[in-house]
Amino acid sequence: MLPQSLNTKDPVEIKQLRKMTILSSFVRRASGAFSGSSTYSRLLVLCTLSLSGGGLVAYSESQSEPGSPASEHGEKEREKKRVVLLGTGWAGISFLKDLDVSSYDVQVVSPQNYFAFTPLLPSVTCGTVEARSIAEPVRNIIKKRNAEIQFWEAEAIKIDAAKNEVFCKSNIDKETRDFSLEYDYLIIAVGAQVNTFGTPGVLENCHFLKELEDAQKIRRTVTDCFEKAVLPGLSEEERKRNLHFVIVGGGPTGVEFAAELHDYIQEDLINLYPTVKDLVRITLIQSGDHILNSFDERISSFAEKKFQRDGIEVLTECRVVNVSDKEITMKIKSTGAVCSIPHGLVLWSTGVGTRPTIKDFMEQIGQGKRRVLATNEWLRVKECENVYALGDCATIDQRKVMEDISTIFAAADKDNSGTLTVEEFQDVIDDILIRYPQVELYLKNKHLNDVTDLLKDPQGNPRREVDIEGFKLALSHVDTQMKSLPATAQVAAQQGAYLARNFNRRQQCKEHPEGPRRFRGLGRHHFRPFRYKHFGQFAPLGGEQAAAELPGDWVSMGHSTQWLWYSVYASKQVSWRTRVLVVSDWTRRFIFGRDSSRI
Repeated sequence: MLPQSLNTKDPVEIKQLRKMTILSSFVRRASGAFSGSSTYSRLLVLCTLSLSGGGLVAYSESQSEPGSPASEHGEKEREKKRVVLLGTGWAGISFLKDLDVSSYDVQVVSPQNYFAFTPLLPSVTCGTVEARSIAEPVRNIIKKRNAEIQFWEAEAIKIDAAKNEVFCKSNIDKETRDFSLEYDYLIIAVGAQVNTFGTPGVLENCHFLKELEDAQKIRRTVTDCFEKAVLPGLSEEERKRNLHFVIVGGGPTGVEFAAELHDYIQEDLINLYPTVKDLVRITLIQSGDHILNSFDERISSFAEKKFQRDGIEVLTECRVVNVSDKEITMKIKSTGAVCSIPHGLVLWSTGVGTRPTIKDFMEQIGQGKRRVLATNEWLRVKECENVYALGDCATIDQRKVMEDISTIFAAADKDNSGTLTVEEFQDVIDDILIRYPQVELYLKNKHLNDVTDLLKDPQGNPRREVDIEGFKLALSHVDTQMKSLPATAQVAAQQGAYLARNFNRRQQCKEHPEGPRRFRGLGRHHFRPFRYKHFGQFAPLGGEQAAAELPGDWVSMGHSTQWLWYSVYASKQVSWRTRVLVVSDWTRRFIFGRDSSRI
């Protein structure tokens, strides 16, 4: 009903006022219906209707009043825990891809705005694969998540564990002010830097192969070495020096680069530089007694024999003591003699070291005497409740069985008899196998069929029960099977995926723990500890031959293994874009050869 004051108005005017009242009511209802949408701040409802005598425009602007759906949505956003991720390598990207980003406020900081498929870096050094073919922009990955993830191309220069804050600096513009980020959870996945072991001249005169930029630099240097070698006026000794390529380190990276470089020279460069084809020399220096020490002995032997056939010189038990711009000096361990050899390019690939930011962080939390950041089996940094570390920058400090042997015995001895029966031991064995993976490795290596075989007496006879001293004796050698995980892409990727799953199920597992029993304390651990699953590893050896160590102690070598390598590495690319580019690069190389231009 209209107000009494309007009863005297013209009937046509009253009719229009009724329409305006109805329209205003509709706008209010529409505004309320849309206020809970994903647009937080304002909703503009614009209705234009043609009425007799002209147009009518109704405007309504919804406000985030206390208690309104929009206000509640904003409160929910603020309740999200802030996760700051440092690094976009294998560990960081695996964590980011599997994390339920709708449950967290995610912020990513990395000095590179791309993810690089690092196992193919040796192929980039020789043009077998182009650099862009193995790089996926981080913002492409973020876009596919359909979530609000913030990314900054910057480097973390300091971590303040006491204040839950990370200080960052842009590596693009030096004039850009430093900034800081607060966090509820910090994920450190910054990788590692090359370990020079303090050898003089390495930083100034050697190439490294950790980043995509390193591979591009090596590619240009190889071309430069050949171009300099054919310049007129050089002596033969100078030409030989320019064409002597030295690799320090006989691990997978060094071996694969040597194989790629040999193929590049034999298949492409000697055809372009025929006058110096007999002067080229490749030398691989290894401090140990064999190359590829982390592989099966059969693979190591096969690689050494193939390199010998290819003319790649392998010098074992030699330690480099100095590197100058023209010579590399090494000490032969067996004789103690010191000798020098000339070089045109030196690749240093001898392991990884800790980055300065991580060293400073380790000093803060009492790990300053360690060589690498230590985490527990759940990847949480020791002495930090809300900081996790993944990949090459950290190592898991697996707890020893003997440190908890008394509490394990007490937990299993339910009747407090002072002895442990086989049945009581079987009640806790599942928790022991999950909590201490070295027990399972020990059983496998000793070819024991059942865990209860550990309780047998020295003569191998089964015992019905053991006391605490007998229990300690039974498990005394288990901890000898503890091994550090290798600094590989496979380990880092599995750690990232594992931690993301834990974050996704944090509340669920808090209410319903799925981990093993707490032998020190009550209840169970919220999550199962991280367990690395080895899916094998490859070693391309050139000449379309490769060696592979596959699950189940299988070893494969030869041409068929190279095709397996192609299929696995193509399938493991981070996107269909990079997958297509890598396969097309391999096809191009088969048809047209490698590109030797200095670009």
